[in-house]
Amino acid sequence: MSADEKAQTTWFQRHAQKLFAGFFWLLLVGLYVGYTVRNDLSPLDTFRQLLDFLSGSAYGPLLFILLYTLRPLVFFSALVLTVGAGFLYGPVLGIVYTVVGANLGASLAFVIGRFFGRGVLPSGAPEGRLGRYADRLRENAFETVLTMRFIFLPYDLVNYLAGFLRVRYAPFILATILGSLPGTVAFVLFGASTDGDFSGGLPSVDVRVLVASALIFGASLGVSRLLKQREKRREKQREGKGQKQGEKRIEELR
Repeated sequence: MSADEKAQTTWFQRHAQKLFAGFFWLLLVGLYVGYTVRNDLSPLDTFRQLLDFLSGSAYGPLLFILLYTLRPLVFFSALVLTVGAGFLYGPVLGIVYTVVGANLGASLAFVIGRFFGRGVLPSGAPEGRLGRYADRLRENAFETVLTMRFIFLPYDLVNYLAGFLRVRYAPFILATILGSLPGTVAFVLFGASTDGDFSGGLPSVDVRVLVASALIFGASLGVSRLLKQREKRREKQREGKGQKQGEKRIEELR
């Protein structure tokens, strides 16, 4: 971001997400401490009650989806929620709730990126891998986002980056849904392979579901490896093309 562009953004625009995240975590810790002390519960008892509410209450799935939607604002791990969805709701509903929550969260981060990202990553900058993906996002949003999802680039970074660059929403969200689905299924199945409420120690494991999770995750890693190799070949081709163009210009100048 240039000095002029940085001057156009307010202090709140530059720090809004950090302020919101800090306020959220302070509120969350305060509510947890207050509830635990008031009801004379241990941390494990509070955790069990939360699990019971999320899995047994009619409002549990709505709360889970809301938490997943707000997750990008508070820097909470998507992996924890995805595995938790499988544990709480099983493989089918766990996948459904995770897909809904994850894509609502991706959309929220995309919108925030558009609102707060004016002047961030202007065309041709920064240098390096992120800069190359930024330029490609502007030119071919669907394929680039799909590739970034498959090679497991940081989920929230891709969301904010797409918003910063003001790419079209339709190809962004479609590529996000398709590209994130294999990883989502793998981790939800991993959570669904456990059975128990922690009241009697560690939960039991359904080996069949765990094996299915491992196979899908392994296949995702295989696809990721192939795509990374393709990206390296494309990069070499671009570098070779750029070198040839430079040599051609030198010859013309002579």
